[in-house]
Amino acid sequence: MLGDPVAHSLSPAINGAAFDELGLDAEYVAIQADVDVLDEALRRLRDGELSGFNVTMPLKGEAARMVDALGPDTGSGQSVNTVAYESGTVTGYSTDITALRSMLDERWPDTGSLYVLGSGGAAWAAADASSGRVVYVGARDPDKAARLVDVHPDASVVPWGVPVAGAVVVNATPLGMRGEGLPDGIIDSSAGLIDLPYGPVPTPATTRAVRLGLPLVDGVEFLVAQAADALRIWIGGDPPISTMLRAARNA
Repeated sequence: MLGDPVAHSLSPAINGAAFDELGLDAEYVAIQADVDVLDEALRRLRDGELSGFNVTMPLKGEAARMVDALGPDTGSGQSVNTVAYESGTVTGYSTDITALRSMLDERWPDTGSLYVLGSGGAAWAAADASSGRVVYVGARDPDKAARLVDVHPDASVVPWGVPVAGAVVVNATPLGMRGEGLPDGIIDSSAGLIDLPYGPVPTPATTRAVRLGLPLVDGVEFLVAQAADALRIWIGGDPPISTMLRAARNA
């Protein structure tokens, strides 16, 4: 996995547990990376030195621009988190989109609106995963929020910090990784929360959702879901999700 920061990542533990259970002779490592390291990883993938890799913040947009082709379910094509080499082509995928869409359709099938916090690659993925819901976007950079909305016809910008009643909140910002809370009222007025950040303790947003009895997907559960979809791309078959989730919770 390539990104910055990555020292906190649970992905090596999650994928390592899956490799062990599946009997694969493989290793998954997290590497602090910039665009130059990403470019080198793409070369190594083409040369057969790597079987595949994940990309996390802040390289998801760069990866989307640097791969040879985009696979299905990449939505607007602004964000890639999984890269594979197939039949001479480096292909980028977004398992953020597939994991988010599955969670929304399974847990909030009747909720018609989505409130995306953020404007980076994860926010683009959340908007792409909306499955026809009305999308509201709140970001600290209004220009970036406007660019996201421009390519999603069912989306509109909400000023940062303003709650949207009855929407499922997707926190696609880093807020929470270091104990930061979301703006007041965001969780309280929502229909539930998908909180993408994670850290050594529950984020304030997830703690608030639990206290209010709201449906919740925390960052660890989401990380496992998108990791499982990535494994399906790399190796095929069904990943051992319960083993992966247990490894993540115990790491």
